[in-house]
Amino acid sequence: MLSRLAQERATGVLTRERGVLYLVEGQVVHAESPATPGLDVLLTTRGALGSDGWWEAVSEAGADRRVGRFLVDSGRLTAGALELCHLGALYDAAFFTLGPSSGPARFRYGVAHWIGPVRPVSVDAVERETLRRRDLLHRIWPEPGTDTEPLVRTGRAVDSTLPPRQRTVLDQVDGERTASDISLVLGRPGFHTLVDLRRLAAAGIVTTRSQTITSGPVPSGSIESGSVDSGSIASGLDESGPAGDRTPEAPATPLSPVSTVVAQAAEAAQASADPDVALLRRLRDALEAL
Repeated sequence: MLSRLAQERATGVLTRERGVLYLVEGQVVHAESPATPGLDVLLTTRGALGSDGWWEAVSEAGADRRVGRFLVDSGRLTAGALELCHLGALYDAAFFTLGPSSGPARFRYGVAHWIGPVRPVSVDAVERETLRRRDLLHRIWPEPGTDTEPLVRTGRAVDSTLPPRQRTVLDQVDGERTASDISLVLGRPGFHTLVDLRRLAAAGIVTTRSQTITSGPVPSGSIESGSVDSGSIASGLDESGPAGDRTPEAPATPLSPVSTVVAQAAEAAQASADPDVALLRRLRDALEAL
């Protein structure tokens, strides 16, 4: 639909489940999503503009759809600062708006946003940036649950080299807040928060609350040689039947802890082409505990 609207040089608003895109003559001029802070929050939280100045601009120029121009003409923002912040907010909100959705998309012709023209962006550029961001998140950590679910700390010790920005995000993880909640608290673009959270998840520092409930607490002890049956570690991947129905095997030479964990990982990989993420986390924790 978005590509067709661009070809038509349509003007109006495209509404999807997680946000809206405003178009003027087929180009994207503004975007908003409840999943990420809006332009007003980004400007006022970072000190670029006082909240009084923002609301004065909305009051004085909102009806004429020239809020952006008012901020520049009144000297509250330079044209470059407004353009840079607006583009960042546009791409950020567009990323969430164009995400996978089961809801319908609707377009209302002739609707304009009160911010007014700042810097139009082509539909191709918006789609290209959205796909680039999706790919980046997948490469960091392929589990998308951290983007939308309440987050908890795993209890893993935090390395002193953890970047300050990630540490600031981690400080907001309380078992209740989602990525969007954290972005709003910090006044930070939503996508930047997703990147930090996925990196924390990849490091085993953060996980989703539902994953913690399903998998139980992350083990912190080591695995003793030969003390754990690989079938139980693999969460029931061995389907050869009840233990009483199995043919006894000759005693084998005990494996070292590392060999035991590697063998368990190999068994899990052979049993399923889609790895059990909870299992892989437990194996990783066991390896690191050795």
